[in-house]
Amino acid sequence: MSLSLPVVEAPARTLVGIHDLHIELGGRVVLDGVNADVLAGQITALIGLNGSGKTTLLRAIIREYPFRGEIRFHCGHDHSQPNPQHVGYVPQRLNIDAKMPLTVRDLLALALQRWPIFLGTSRKLTLRIQGMLDRVGMTESLNVPVEGLSGGQLQRVLLALAIEPQPELLLLDEPAAGIDFKDQQRFYELLANLNRQIGVTILLVSHELTMVSKHAHHILCLRDGRIQCQGPPGEILKPEVLAQTFGTDMQQFQHYHPH
Repeated sequence: MSLSLPVVEAPARTLVGIHDLHIELGGRVVLDGVNADVLAGQITALIGLNGSGKTTLLRAIIREYPFRGEIRFHCGHDHSQPNPQHVGYVPQRLNIDAKMPLTVRDLLALALQRWPIFLGTSRKLTLRIQGMLDRVGMTESLNVPVEGLSGGQLQRVLLALAIEPQPELLLLDEPAAGIDFKDQQRFYELLANLNRQIGVTILLVSHELTMVSKHAHHILCLRDGRIQCQGPPGEILKPEVLAQTFGTDMQQFQHYHPH
């Protein structure tokens, strides 16, 4: 007679541990004792009012801001080192003028090659860029001018750059801000597919609570520089819980339609 043994799931592994994080900018306390874990293989959404510290937290993770406390990475090939080896970052907006006379190939080559783009792009690099675009559903965009891209298309191009080479952690700061609902759906579905297919851990700032409800595994709520609440979407995305983060102004999450 064979015995049926219970299936024991391995506990979720912490990829980034944030402990007692404090940040002051211009004499103002922006983050005040933040404690949070970003779990490996999950999509974690960071929500809160504007000015609550969400972008600051992301930028602290990539060491753009000085801080007190600890941000410890458990990723990369050398786990004895506290710094990440493979982290991709998609900012809230492009830091160059999108109206510059650049094609998508030029834009990506700027980040990937060591010589100026006016000297040309090698065939090997062009093939690499084409493969990057294929991964994000932008196959036909190699020679498209950047200024001709929609907001959603531009975000996918930036995502293509952020996941090259394949990161263990992907950070996104309001990646769907300012793009229409259909493009938002496509973008979040693309993120979810990347999470499933290549196992990349995702931490994103978002105001799109309907998308967060559908795709996130875990939610961190920031208010006044502190973690107000955290948990799975089914526990957090309730009016009485959201009110702890956003206050009683329901306009902050008026686009959220619970299922």
